Amino acid sequence: MDKNLETRFWEIDFLRGLAIIMMIVYHLLYDLYFFNVYNININSGFWWYFARTTATIFILLVGISLTLSYSRARMLNPKSNLYPKYLRRGLKTFAWGLIITLMTWIFLRRGFIIFGVLHLVGVSIILAYPFLKLRSWNLLMGIIFTSIGMYLKKFTFGFSWLIWLGFKPDIFYTVDYFPIFPWFGVILIGLFIGNLLYANHTRKFNLWDMSNFSFIRLFCFLGRHSLLIYLIHQPILIMLLSILGVVNIDFL
Repeated sequence: MDKNLETRFWEIDFLRGLAIIMMIVYHLLYDLYFFNVYNININSGFWWYFARTTATIFILLVGISLTLSYSRARMLNPKSNLYPKYLRRGLKTFAWGLIITLMTWIFLRRGFIIFGVLHLVGVSIILAYPFLKLRSWNLLMGIIFTSIGMYLKKFTFGFSWLIWLGFKPDIFYTVDYFPIFPWFGVILIGLFIGNLLYANHTRKFNLWDMSNFSFIRLFCFLGRHSLLIYLIHQPILIMLLSILGVVNIDFL
């Protein structure tokens, strides 16, 4: 087997690990805000941009990783039908999103997650398949999707069945919202970047290998287990805050 096909790109794992750490930091602050422990403005200013940057890094990496997975699979078996693979992966991720929806509905009720980041990633893995071959066109398509999303943010609508696309109803509140417009556009830009920088599963730029540094290895480890960390970090944070007496939660 070509050694390139066996390679994990440490910088991708590192950036995903960095995004996970940023997410945990933000969610810790959010929990302190939510439980009225720490009065901090998380809906504008620095922390709003911090949250958007975290999400953008993570979602861009989903797009980049899709190109790596696709090019590797194509090189291993050029004639295989890969769509069932991405359909299964997307449905599995979306199913985890539905579990998050159920859990937040049980414990939060108001503000429970309807279409959060896992819902977005699951649907995007399925929707992205025909875009994987477009390469440079994905930049234009990504800009179009994000522009439509930015435009839709200015309005509210008298219906709720298109929340997942970005059509927010008049009265709407959720703690995690990543609709197709604009965020699928970020996925598409990730596809463009992946095809530009990692065509044929090969790094197209020079990069000093820092993967042996302990600090880098730790972040890479976190990046390789990002889904598990995403699923368990909030219960662990809330449990720790409760054990330390910072918050008082009846159901704990």
